[in-house]
Amino acid sequence: MRSGSNLEKLLSNGKFAVTAELGPPKNADRAVIEKKAGILKGFVDAVNVTDNQTAIVRMSSISASSILVSLGLEPIMQMVTRDRNRIAMQSDILGAYALGIRNILCLTGDHQKFGNHPQAKNVFDLDSIQLVSAVKGLRDDKKFISGEEIKEAEPKMFIGAAESPFSDPIEIRIFRLKKKIEAGADFIQTQAIYDLNRFEGWMKEVRQMELHKKTHLLVGLIPLKSFGMAKYMNNNVAGVNVPEELMNRVKEATNPKEEGIKITVEAIERLKKIEGVAGVHIMAIEWEEAVPVIVEKAGLLKRQTKASDSEYL
Repeated sequence: MRSGSNLEKLLSNGKFAVTAELGPPKNADRAVIEKKAGILKGFVDAVNVTDNQTAIVRMSSISASSILVSLGLEPIMQMVTRDRNRIAMQSDILGAYALGIRNILCLTGDHQKFGNHPQAKNVFDLDSIQLVSAVKGLRDDKKFISGEEIKEAEPKMFIGAAESPFSDPIEIRIFRLKKKIEAGADFIQTQAIYDLNRFEGWMKEVRQMELHKKTHLLVGLIPLKSFGMAKYMNNNVAGVNVPEELMNRVKEATNPKEEGIKITVEAIERLKKIEGVAGVHIMAIEWEEAVPVIVEKAGLLKRQTKASDSEYL
């Protein structure tokens, strides 16, 4: 095992993993993290803690992840390269490991012009692929980016990266995924997928290149709350295509939220049958209450949720 994280052990044992997402608050209130954690605990295997998502200032991913550790919930600490140079990133990774954080998701991050500090200077000293490689070097080679040796207590992180299969230019996406895996990505979480027919075609490419044998692929799902949300996702979020059939289902539903949950559950049932899919990443944006419902309806409660091979629900 590279890190000893529960998520790593589950995926390595071939268990279908479920991760969720938790956005820290735009304030210093620990209770917000505790409330969201209370909803998710027992239903997911690990929780992504976003890092100033959409370039908006929030409680730090490291501190929020540390709170989750104290609550007995395993975090996946997101780290974006937008805000830190290589010195700060390596320092934060060492500190995160010392706080009990064992999973990291390496991202570039949204450009600051989209956030609440458009005048801020970005950094982008590294890109996401270089960050993956740097974390792998810290862990496996016990060396900093500079080449200096880590004498002891290297940060043994389970390394993740993101992929958006249908973002432009589409023709390079599979090769970008390959680069991230070669750089050291132990697991991949995708952008939200709604068009499963198209996704199955992409997975054929993944299998042809045998990339599914070299990493663990978790498919992103965002439950739809309304027709307006479905329309926005389809028109404004890069790499996301909501098929017309699903748009109409949500539009015509008496209860759009229930229909959105039903669509997500149906997607999970189909994804479980696709070779190379190792799990799902449910991004219920400020709707954490939907996650337990989805997990239960999708029949994912009776799965191994502990690292030990002998402990099952």
